[in-house]
Amino acid sequence: MRDRDSNGQPGIPPAHGSGLLDLNLLRTFLAVYRAGAFTAGARTLGLSQPTVTTQIRSLESRLGRELFERLSRGVAPTPFADELAARVMEPLDALGPVSGAGALFGEGDAEPVHLAGPAEYLTHCVMPTLAPLVGKGVRLRIAFGLTDDLLDALRAGRHDLVVATLRPRGRALASVPLADEEFVLVAAPVWAERIGSRLATEGPAVLHGVPLVSYAEDVPIVRRYWRHVFGRRLTCKPTVTVPDLRAVKEAVVGGAGFSVLPRYLCADDLLSGALVLLNEPDDPPINTGFLVQRPGSSMNPHVTLVRDHLLRSAHEA
Repeated sequence: MRDRDSNGQPGIPPAHGSGLLDLNLLRTFLAVYRAGAFTAGARTLGLSQPTVTTQIRSLESRLGRELFERLSRGVAPTPFADELAARVMEPLDALGPVSGAGALFGEGDAEPVHLAGPAEYLTHCVMPTLAPLVGKGVRLRIAFGLTDDLLDALRAGRHDLVVATLRPRGRALASVPLADEEFVLVAAPVWAERIGSRLATEGPAVLHGVPLVSYAEDVPIVRRYWRHVFGRRLTCKPTVTVPDLRAVKEAVVGGAGFSVLPRYLCADDLLSGALVLLNEPDDPPINTGFLVQRPGSSMNPHVTLVRDHLLRSAHEA
């Protein structure tokens, strides 16, 4: 039978032997729990895998419970481990900034902040925002990629912060809304003049004779726009594909055809007249980006500084 706390709820049994549990053992447990593997947990902590394995076995011995089921790839937490993680996660995360070397702001040289996200958004929106922090001594290591891959790398300890195009599932990764991006249907003036007002009167079929420039062969952004705005399935195929929205924009500016782009990426071109809005719906498609933080990264004070700066700048924009 499980021990119960003062409220009569199931609790964590006391450690075998005398004394309190070593906080380092609990930090190691939490790193492995969040990463889903001893190797990834060791990388997060900057320890060797044998050291992490020894510490987990020591904690299991102290608690008298198995914490992880060893799998062919990684580990799976036991129900007891889920309960333990729920109890220690918040307190250990709160202790992070004041429990390590150089913990207080301004003390010592902080490690670089590893930040990752979509190339277009980081290049256009994030890097200019972070420039003042670089002047104050913050070091940055920037990586680009797709959200699913970047979140896997975050769990494995290769990034501190990730700008994600969707909210991660589960409770292991802390995420907060960062900013909304609006998608717009655009073309160069030469195509906009040919289409004229026909889109409003005849519907999206008038674009079937215009080349489509897309980020990928399956045109995910354009398909979403068609469903959301026109309420129908996109049937035309792309004429040009290029896996970088900045290149898509430049192709459209050059007159290659039409596309759907984030407004932030083409705002200056719309203002200058290099691009023209083909449609202005009352309810344009919106996608919310999330700022996701690696568990335990708060031990580096500059991670907190970058995170708070990005959130504040996004909310002030």
